[in-house]
Amino acid sequence: MQPNKAIKLYLITGLSGAGKSSALKVLEDMDYEAIDNLPVSLLTNVVDMVLSDSESGQHPALAIGVDARTRNFQPEIIHKSLEELRAREDIILKILYFDSNNEVLAKRFTETRRKHPLAGGRQVTDGIVRERRMMDVLRAEADFIFDTSDLGVQELRQILRQQFERVHGGDLSIMISSFAFPRGLPRDADLVFDVRFLRNPHYVENLKPLTGLDKEIQDYVEQDDRFAEFCSKISDLIFFSLPEYKKEGKSYLKIAFGCTGGRHRSVFMAERMTMLINNKGFKANLYHRELKLEKFKT
Repeated sequence: MQPNKAIKLYLITGLSGAGKSSALKVLEDMDYEAIDNLPVSLLTNVVDMVLSDSESGQHPALAIGVDARTRNFQPEIIHKSLEELRAREDIILKILYFDSNNEVLAKRFTETRRKHPLAGGRQVTDGIVRERRMMDVLRAEADFIFDTSDLGVQELRQILRQQFERVHGGDLSIMISSFAFPRGLPRDADLVFDVRFLRNPHYVENLKPLTGLDKEIQDYVEQDDRFAEFCSKISDLIFFSLPEYKKEGKSYLKIAFGCTGGRHRSVFMAERMTMLINNKGFKANLYHRELKLEKFKT
């Protein structure tokens, strides 16, 4: 069967609280037929049913949620089912695995006051550790691993839309983000730039409460004698690299700018670079990690 006639099957899996439900909803909004909590043993039956119901010329796409809560969740059964699905010419299988560090997962469950599905009567962390061991077999098979420890719902939505939109023109999708170094590097960033050498508005009393989205901050940072040259050199590097990434078949690129607090200099630099990149005809989206308001629900 030709690849464009095959069904797209995206298996959405990972740890509880890491964003699987949010991801499934995003794919459903993108016209994927979404099914949650399906036993792995029924995957083949569901795919065959969808294929038999599809009209000629249509390109069906499925997004199916599978996790450790599903009935008869056994590593041997899962491995065998995945092997069978990958061997079929009428299926294009991609496994999307959603992960997060234990501390963040525990915090999400605490904030929502929900019990971990595998904790039983024990602590949330015990359920997380148990689930992580159970899910190792699926993580090892994953085509895409998303660490949502530092992601908000909106950024995850943008990433999924850029990478898995059903109607895709083949363009390079770019995510520009800002962050604070003390909170750690963005785990999935391809290019990271440190802007902590630029003058810091944090130490100016009337500027401290503002962010890099405010004109007062932007004017202050721009007045740094090094800003214009730095921005020019970074722009040259990025504009040289983008066509090369595209030639290599890369469909998604994340560029991150970091400063001390993630509120002033990095935010402004990310805003400026997004504008420059979009003006060059590329498609760039923007996310400010330390300014995010949304949180995952377990």
